[in-house]
Amino acid sequence: MIGPDGALASERPSLLARAPWWLLALALVAVLIGWRVATDALWRDIAARLLDGLGLTLLVTAIAFPLALGIGLFSALGLVSGNLFFRQFSTLYVQVVRGLPVLVQIFIVAFVLVPLGVETANFLGFRIAAQDVPMVVRVIAALAFAYGAFEAETLRGGLTSLPRGQAEAARALGLSRRQTLRHILLPQTFRRVLPTLGNDLICLLKDSALVSVLGVRDITQEARLYQSATFRYTESLVLLAFFYLALTLLVALGVRALENRYRRHAA
Repeated sequence: MIGPDGALASERPSLLARAPWWLLALALVAVLIGWRVATDALWRDIAARLLDGLGLTLLVTAIAFPLALGIGLFSALGLVSGNLFFRQFSTLYVQVVRGLPVLVQIFIVAFVLVPLGVETANFLGFRIAAQDVPMVVRVIAALAFAYGAFEAETLRGGLTSLPRGQAEAARALGLSRRQTLRHILLPQTFRRVLPTLGNDLICLLKDSALVSVLGVRDITQEARLYQSATFRYTESLVLLAFFYLALTLLVALGVRALENRYRRHAA
């Protein structure tokens, strides 16, 4: 049977096939965990401990990702630049940083670059001690530095995917290079790479758990401290995983909603 739009009715996905069963399954898990937290004092205590570290996890992510975007944009412009030094410097940064594990970069920034920066500042006449730079600041700097390389490659790909005729037409209309970049190229680039940026944000949110190795009390560190004090590994790890899953799911849904909004405006 042919439908009004010309498609075979048998080829249309059924309501059951289109239903978001994965989301329903996660909702069921959330209900079960919520019920356990509401009825069990132990689970309630663990949830309260994790909530104490949730704000720090969100803070690290909310600051590190925009910084990474800024570093990535600057480096992406270098990768496509005609200036030899700018291009080679950006390429060196991207290749080196992408070749190092994020955890190693956190250690390097926290225990090598920050003390080196403090010594340099003291040499220049500033009075500052390494202890004056909190670990959370070092971690944010490390994550921004690490993810800046990934954002650079993402944005470079978006920039080079645009038709060259757009920039040429903008120059013919009298727009400067900066105006062309700001008003024509970058808006389209960010729309094109939005799914990848959303994925990188999710990855950074998960990698924020690495701050626990420096003793920063995010939700992962709070879970570890609770485990070492009570040896209740199962409950704390289940709740920790649920917290991260809920956060990443919210980010994914937010990015998808933003994609749909851009798609409607473009239609």
